[in-house]
Amino acid sequence: MRKLGLGKKGVEHQIEEEAHQLVETFARTKGQLFDPSLSISNSICNTICAVAFGHRFSLEDEKFLKLMGAIDALSKSVGCISHGLYEVFPWIMKHLPGPHQKVFAHAKVVQTFAKKETEKHKEHDAVHDPQDFIDFYLLHMEKRKNDPNSTYNEENLVQCIFELFVAGTETTSLTLRWALILMANHPDIQQKVHKEIEDSLGSSQSFSYQDRKRLPYTNAVIHEIQRFQYIVFSGVPRQCVKDVNMFGFRIPKGAIVMPNFRSVLFDPKQWEKPREFNPNHFLDKDGRFFEREAFLPFGAGARVCPGEQLAKIELFIIFTSLLRAFTFQIPEDMKELSAKPIVGATVIPRPVKIRAVPHCTN
Repeated sequence: MRKLGLGKKGVEHQIEEEAHQLVETFARTKGQLFDPSLSISNSICNTICAVAFGHRFSLEDEKFLKLMGAIDALSKSVGCISHGLYEVFPWIMKHLPGPHQKVFAHAKVVQTFAKKETEKHKEHDAVHDPQDFIDFYLLHMEKRKNDPNSTYNEENLVQCIFELFVAGTETTSLTLRWALILMANHPDIQQKVHKEIEDSLGSSQSFSYQDRKRLPYTNAVIHEIQRFQYIVFSGVPRQCVKDVNMFGFRIPKGAIVMPNFRSVLFDPKQWEKPREFNPNHFLDKDGRFFEREAFLPFGAGARVCPGEQLAKIELFIIFTSLLRAFTFQIPEDMKELSAKPIVGATVIPRPVKIRAVPHCTN
């Protein structure tokens, strides 16, 4: 992922293109009520396609739509009862009928998609001028082909791509869906974001991830969205590789550790108003953005989310592009959009309809 140059202009250009496409999709609603969830998911999925395969897909492409459907079904299956039973009793569950059998079929769709793209890359033989994730992985396979202990193989390549899609599409998509709900429910905060974008970017058509330094309030809002609507119910389980003593507690080797990042993200000792949506949590007294040690939506340590930098660039460029183009409003007959989530393995916003009214700058 580091070799891909995340944060450099190449990947940013792909994300900017998706942001532009999403703005055009929203504009076609002409300020009428619509559900933005599918459009957002399509854009984020296409960003992963650009990173993994080096190109995006048309939203009318039947293969892409099938891929999106499979990823959506896989995301919804995680955390359900049959998934939990399979994780505990895989040797039994794989022989029994049930919803988990459909999950295998959806997983095969994503894996087959990845295999076909890998075959195309092998035919084009761009291994010595790598442009995307598959190219870089095939290059490592070539370098390690005489190493008997190498784990670089096509099976692991397909699994890596599978995890990029399943983990990378839903998390960022959900965060952006929550972002629009929070902006519509907090028009005062949305107005401050609009003003900062206008004052700092002016009529300039393009901007980059580096421009977040010129948009401290907007950057603070994005961080507060991630904190306030943390979309993962719990951290990924890890296994302790040795006995550890921590604050007087002994964690034995082999123990499964489930990190609870919510305890940090909502800790009243760390945040002034942890149960309120408050961008000032990330601003100093002079309005400058500052990082918080307790901000851990991507995890921490050696096993921090490998897609952290990609997600940060996506969130900033897409959120800023949308807020630059539109004012998001709730239906006229409602006081606010529901912020009560559907809780599973992830924290999902309930289906809502929203207005994307073209934002006119002065």
